[in-house]
Amino acid sequence: MKKLLFLFLLLAPCPLLRAQSSVVKEAYQKFEFKIPMRDGKRLHTAVYVPRDASPQRTYPFLMQRTCYSVAPYGEEKYATSLGPSKTLMQDKYIFVYQDVRGRYMSEGTWTNMTPHLENKSQPTQVDEASDTYDTIEWLLKNVPNHNGRVGQWGISYPGFYTVAGALSQHPALKASSPQAPVSDFFFDDFHHNGAFILQYFLTYPVFGIQTPGPTSDTWWAKGMVNPGTPDGYQFYMNLGPLSNARKYYADNFFWKETIEHPNYDEFWQKRSIVPHLKGVKHAVMTVGGWFDAEDLYGPLTIYKTLEKANPGAQNTLVMGPFGHGRWSVETGRTLHSNIYFGDSIATFYQRSIEAPFFQHYLKGAGDGKTGLPEAYLFDTGKKEWRQFSQWPVKTARKMSLHFRENGHLSEMAPTAATGFSEYVSDPAKPVPVSENYQEMLGFTPFNYMSEDQRFAARRPDVLVFQTDVLENDITLGGEITAALKVSTTGTDADWVVKLVDVYPPDEKNHPYMPNKNVSLANYHQMVRSEVMRGRFRDDFTKPTPFKPNQVTDVTFRLQDVLHTFKRGHRIQIQVQSTWFPLIDRNPQKFVPNIFEAKAEDFQKATHRVYHSKATPSVVRVEVLE
Repeated sequence: MKKLLFLFLLLAPCPLLRAQSSVVKEAYQKFEFKIPMRDGKRLHTAVYVPRDASPQRTYPFLMQRTCYSVAPYGEEKYATSLGPSKTLMQDKYIFVYQDVRGRYMSEGTWTNMTPHLENKSQPTQVDEASDTYDTIEWLLKNVPNHNGRVGQWGISYPGFYTVAGALSQHPALKASSPQAPVSDFFFDDFHHNGAFILQYFLTYPVFGIQTPGPTSDTWWAKGMVNPGTPDGYQFYMNLGPLSNARKYYADNFFWKETIEHPNYDEFWQKRSIVPHLKGVKHAVMTVGGWFDAEDLYGPLTIYKTLEKANPGAQNTLVMGPFGHGRWSVETGRTLHSNIYFGDSIATFYQRSIEAPFFQHYLKGAGDGKTGLPEAYLFDTGKKEWRQFSQWPVKTARKMSLHFRENGHLSEMAPTAATGFSEYVSDPAKPVPVSENYQEMLGFTPFNYMSEDQRFAARRPDVLVFQTDVLENDITLGGEITAALKVSTTGTDADWVVKLVDVYPPDEKNHPYMPNKNVSLANYHQMVRSEVMRGRFRDDFTKPTPFKPNQVTDVTFRLQDVLHTFKRGHRIQIQVQSTWFPLIDRNPQKFVPNIFEAKAEDFQKATHRVYHSKATPSVVRVEVLE
């Protein structure tokens, strides 16, 4: 439970943390305020002001608003570090941390993904944009020795608050950096294309229990579930249908909201920040990780939407070889799962990308001449940074990878009059998402995004299509679309498509292998993957069943990629219909609400993926020459 462990470490006293906090105390003075919002609610805010601030030496504000606590509480208690990085802490800003309404020491009522209100006519009409505006206005009037400029940043859920705050349109707000931002809970975090992300199940107490009032305690901890086993696969199998989850979350309001809204209805739609990303005039740098198992849809979608809706705005995208938020902490060797990408990559990002962005807009000329490209992206195959003037690259070559007979993958379309591959999908024996059963009980999933997929390729309920050994490097850079022709003997099904880099049989291990039992020889590295809940193939608001044995189109997007498949490797596509316990099991019998499905609704089904001249299945990619 990565976020929980981080929080407990943050709150727990220890000599190292005390020493680190003393470093902060030497350079900054801490203040705490209850900042009033326009509806009268007061939000707890910690402000760290450089001790050398004066009318002659002024500093900009750099703010984070969070639902995860701004601890430690008390003006005499100091954080162990400030800002997005040590570099920015040493550069000195007036750092501002705020508990959003209804969380920890702030007043108000908590709601997930606060709906944005575009037209506010009454003081009672509040959202994260208005709370950001009111906070900035109060800071400018009540905290001295500032230069009149404000920036904001946040990772994960705080990334959502950064995006929402960017819509405040306060004239003093000059720079925002949403990092791994949550954008829409139906396509990121709790769902992917309508499929429920079961490995988020243990997070529900954090997001679904209201605080009794302003508190510095972790009030939600009493609702945490004890799985009773380190084996995550077994815990979720024992749970059975999601209708059994009531025994854990009978009083959890967010669980109740989730199961009552299985489709992309108004409840989810109004919580999406994406349709509102217009009128943004200040600079935005959106940051993400190519192997972020929580929020990959968010940064890519937010960047593209801002680019389309705000022509001429300073809009930058950064994507590195990281898991969720890992660019904020230097680990020395940069690895994800078993893959080594180089040394000190987080430090390079912090010093050479993030710091110049904030320095330019908050302390410098602010004219957009940052020296940074439009897109600063890491090629996860070549293991190097690349710069682009646009993303996706308009000159990229469109290529279709066709499924062929005998598991072949080719640019050449199939010519056979008939052709299909089939497998039996059994919800009682779902394909594991990983071979690491303990990580399945983590607070959220992490390593699977680049893990070895050999175990899946060797199962009878996973289809495998791969190219011949590549004679030259090929760089896939841009968007990916799976366009499948399928059928099922059932009336519902999930479709999982995985893009895999198959290493040569003589690949040598790098010196920093975290698991000495893993060999990179013939390693099947996951590069990108996504699920489509078949009932939503036509409309996320109106699910429809499959007609048994009828050829049906299932088309969906995978998230973008920048990965060079090297000479001697192969490009592989895997197709399957269970991915457990990353996603919940589909009964494969159409029911109105899968959260209400009973054990007897789950059934085996035979699925076919077609690859004939008349019914071709393809994965469409973009190639950078």
